[in-house]
Amino acid sequence: QVYLREAGGGLVQAGGSLRLSCVASGRSVAGYAMGWFRQAPGKEREFVAASSEGGGRIKYADSVKGRFTLSRDTAKDTLYLQMDSLTPGDTAVYTCAVGYGRTQTLRRGNEYALWGQGTQVTVSS
Repeated sequence: QVYLREAGGGLVQAGGSLRLSCVASGRSVAGYAMGWFRQAPGKEREFVAASSEGGGRIKYADSVKGRFTLSRDTAKDTLYLQMDSLTPGDTAVYTCAVGYGRTQTLRRGNEYALWGQGTQVTVSS
């Protein structure tokens, strides 16, 4: 069985930073895309950032470009998201996902097959 475990969420003041991690256990996911999505109360789930199979290309949502940095340790099946200059608009449950064998845009939820339970990020003003 393969499952994802997220960590690093918490409460931070506006302008602060958090670092999220996602670890895949049970089987290697080095050959698959991995990404982060988030969902705030009353809003649709939205794409945040993702890494392609092998980590060769990275994409970010426009709302987080310049503030968030994605990195991946394929040998450890771990994905990280460094979040800087956080604002209250970043408050959401952040969820890690593993893609299907073939990905296209990396931005669509239907490109991902395995999802974690999520970690809460709350940014106060």
